Amino acid sequence: MKRAYNFNAGPSALPLSVLQKAQRELLDFQDTGMSVMELSHRSKEYDEVHNRAKQLLKELMNIPDTHDVLFLQGGASLQFSMVPMNLLTSGQTGNYVLTGAWSEKALKEAKKVGNTHVAASSKGANYTHIPALQDIQLSENAAYLHITSNNTIFGTQWHEFPNLSVDLVADMSSDILSREVDVSQFALIYAGAQKNLGPSGVTVVIIRNDLLERIPENLPTMLDYRTYSTSNSLYNTPPTFAIYMLSLVLEWVKEQGGVRIIEKRNREKASIIYDAIDRSGGFYTPHAEKGSRSFMNVTFTLPNEQITKQFLAKAKTEGFVGLAGHRSVGGCRASIYNAVPFEACEALAQFMREFQNQYV
Repeated sequence: MKRAYNFNAGPSALPLSVLQKAQRELLDFQDTGMSVMELSHRSKEYDEVHNRAKQLLKELMNIPDTHDVLFLQGGASLQFSMVPMNLLTSGQTGNYVLTGAWSEKALKEAKKVGNTHVAASSKGANYTHIPALQDIQLSENAAYLHITSNNTIFGTQWHEFPNLSVDLVADMSSDILSREVDVSQFALIYAGAQKNLGPSGVTVVIIRNDLLERIPENLPTMLDYRTYSTSNSLYNTPPTFAIYMLSLVLEWVKEQGGVRIIEKRNREKASIIYDAIDRSGGFYTPHAEKGSRSFMNVTFTLPNEQITKQFLAKAKTEGFVGLAGHRSVGGCRASIYNAVPFEACEALAQFMREFQNQYV
């Protein structure tokens, strides 16, 4: 079969070799006579899968012993609530930098829990850029500063993180494992898996251990980070198949040479498409300002809506999937997560040039 050029924003492309390995093991995992989906989450076989995923993530991201790795469900959307429920104590204020729709949703949920403050925002510019670090203004008694490291809808990304006298919390759902980051700089990182880590269904939380000591005692059990930390994320049945797929993706990243090699490749992939945009003479217009451009989500518009529809229709016949932009931005979006191959980006850039030639 011919694989599609998958530029979906999420769930998104998975490495072909990972899918093939999962296919081989689907009916009989390690001679158990059962699929991974059929294993007890208390079994020795699954326990090895679970701990392997945790160990690989720690290794690949160089996560220090000061932090723990948790596997949850509910996606980043549940974390919008869990972060303030666990970390926003009475008398303190949750600080948020608004850089797109997901940070807005995180703020909306935090407002239901306690006091909040918008420390910086680029909403007035329709989120074309990341606010300058010097423009971040913290409130008094700040509990934490929350950022969204990459913005899938608007195609912007933090290239330098704030280093202020406050705990830094980051939603890294759409760029975790795509580049090297200093995990010790963050108090908490969370990420839905369905961009770079695996299929939908599992959410990774990387939390600094001392934060667990300040969690209120009256939280519901399943909304308390301590529940997952003390049980190795096995308090209840975890999303076992999603964690298995996560472990395979992490093994694939290691085989590629680790995050440093992945980052180099991602930058090269992005430059191919941005080059096609920048050399188009204005036929393709980027949404994000140059200094804030995302290496994961390339957003751009065409001269008008009619041409955009023609572009998307033609792209579909050529095997390109998921290029329609979000309704709040319009135009097009190419999501080029870790598993999107170099060749797909080259093919898209070539298609863009050929399509433009029809109007020159």
